[in-house]
Amino acid sequence: MSHSAQRLGVVAESTPGETRVAATPATVPQLVSLGYEVIVESGAGRRSGFTDDAYATAGARIAGREETWDADVVLKVNAPSADEIAALHDGSTLVSLIGPAADADLVDALARRPITVLAMDAVPRVSRAQSLDVLSSMANIAGYRAVIEAAHAFGRFFTGQVTAAGKVPPAKVLVAGAGVAGLAAVATATSLGAVVRATDPRPEVAEQVRSLGAEFLDVGVAQAASTDGYARETSRDYDRRAAEMYAEQAADVDIVVTTALIPGRPAPRLLTAGHVARMRPGSVIVDMAAAQGGNVEGTRPGEAVVTENGVTIIGYTDLAGRLPAQASQLYGTNVVNLMKLLTPGEDGRLVLDFDDVVQRAMTVVRDGEKTWPPPPVPVSAAPTAPAGSAASAPVRETAAAPAGRPPSPPGRRRHLVTAAVAVALFLLTAFSPNALIEHVTVFVLSIVIGYYVIGNVHHALHTPLMSITNAISGIIVVGALLQIGQGGAVVAVLSFVAILLASINIVGGFAVTRRMLGMFTRS
Repeated sequence: MSHSAQRLGVVAESTPGETRVAATPATVPQLVSLGYEVIVESGAGRRSGFTDDAYATAGARIAGREETWDADVVLKVNAPSADEIAALHDGSTLVSLIGPAADADLVDALARRPITVLAMDAVPRVSRAQSLDVLSSMANIAGYRAVIEAAHAFGRFFTGQVTAAGKVPPAKVLVAGAGVAGLAAVATATSLGAVVRATDPRPEVAEQVRSLGAEFLDVGVAQAASTDGYARETSRDYDRRAAEMYAEQAADVDIVVTTALIPGRPAPRLLTAGHVARMRPGSVIVDMAAAQGGNVEGTRPGEAVVTENGVTIIGYTDLAGRLPAQASQLYGTNVVNLMKLLTPGEDGRLVLDFDDVVQRAMTVVRDGEKTWPPPPVPVSAAPTAPAGSAASAPVRETAAAPAGRPPSPPGRRRHLVTAAVAVALFLLTAFSPNALIEHVTVFVLSIVIGYYVIGNVHHALHTPLMSITNAISGIIVVGALLQIGQGGAVVAVLSFVAILLASINIVGGFAVTRRMLGMFTRS
């Protein structure tokens, strides 16, 4: 162990009911491999099922509270209390959930100490930071657990059953909000056999919902594209249409899971008391936004209540903590990935680089100076404009249109082009030999199939799709090389053009792939 290695302390959580811990016996060796001396407070992992002996075997040293809080780097799950802030020594670094956008007083209290604080819940939503995103990790667990809690309270089958005693219809589940938690809830409810519907103001998530076997309910009102990966506050028109949809769905579904949150603001109200009153007795609502005020009227944070008409409203705020071992493991893995980023030399020395947008965005306090809020980190989250949407079809002037005459409608131009191509193909087949007609037929069918296949591939899969197109281009190059000297001038020219275009496609594909991989590489 290097004499310059910093001490890294894993402290026990003081928040009542908290079951998670910031490091597990599985993540301790990874922290040790970065050069840190890992100290774990005695009993820190007890509520997660991890013993002190397990931590010691993994390479950590077990110590008391005072020594652990005196470490150079302190790892924690929840935000610290006033006493815990005072226990940090000058110059130390705290890594935990902070909630800086919602708790300005806590940020001010932290800034009064000469310490550095990194908020695990302030990770920007960029591709390179996905491995650090605690909110996504915990939301994934919470979405799964929300459906499990709903199934327990529902007390009936999720999947349809046909028995000798009669037919049991499947449960109907509505998930409001298709973020990480919502998609996890959709996947869980679908796997249990329920009929699942989901809605979200972001149209780009519709394909993800459908890929999980659920139906996407489109409110039909376009919303501004998100610039940071999070949902934005919706318009009044959207809220009005959504309220009508929720009223209709509330009378039809058995279970509702709400996940809507807006960073830095109270949770939006999705279901009113009137909506809840329309639900059948025995129905269940899981309000995953209960800690931020709730999406449902009548939610009580941390409790499950039953309304007068027999609807159970679950407002548990510790859904992720109800799977403590897995939640701790995922949180600990996120912390390890952060420490790898902060320890480029793997020498047990934390180095904070403010030129890195991820580290800058997470830093709430630096050496006693408040650095929150950070500069905005925009991400590409703009959805594809839906066809026929007036809100997403800006008016553009057409330079080629003669003055005083409106340009031809896009549909009319498309029909004219289609007709011209059809006439050209008819003339080609009318005066061509049979062998050429067969090749042209295969060529046209390939274009049609390729257009619909590639056009329906999600944009996230376009990069791996390049490897397939590169392989096809390689076949074209080989075929053209075999033909370039076998015929006349026409064959030679066509072969040369084929080799040129296919080679450009291959080189371009590798260049784009290399550029994308460079986004995940530290300089």
